Amino acid sequence: MKKTNVHRLLDKEKVAYQIHEYAWKEDSLDAETAASQTNIPLEKVFKTLVTVGDKTGPVVVVISAQDELNLKKLAKVSGNKKIDMLPMKDLEKTTGYIRGGCSPIGMKKSYPTYIDSEAKGLEYLVISAGKRGSQVELSPEDLRTMTEATYADLRAE
Repeated sequence: MKKTNVHRLLDKEKVAYQIHEYAWKEDSLDAETAASQTNIPLEKVFKTLVTVGDKTGPVVVVISAQDELNLKKLAKVSGNKKIDMLPMKDLEKTTGYIRGGCSPIGMKKSYPTYIDSEAKGLEYLVISAGKRGSQVELSPEDLRTMTEATYADLRAE
């Protein structure tokens, strides 16, 4: 197994983590597939979404794979009037990551990051390790510290 930039950054900060790898396919890059392929409960797997606010520019969101993002809630907590999903064609140039391998840790630049408040009560969560087929398990608080994130209620009702 080759270490990713995410692993190196976690090692540098002495953050405890566990790696989960699986065989990925181009047509199934979603967090639900990652959960089933690694036998991790879906409620522990979180996806990284990148949005663009009219005032702030890129805003990163970490939310449970089983939930949908409420853009209005995100706009309000992030200080934007309007927020949209970042077009997929802009993902790599904005974050340094490709679809299916986007991690909130180690992006090209530091962007405002929000973790859904549901994560606070979890012992651990699982996010992308920065490449397709690789997930990393860590505590929500370690993720918050690494990304300088804010917890917020971001789920669609």
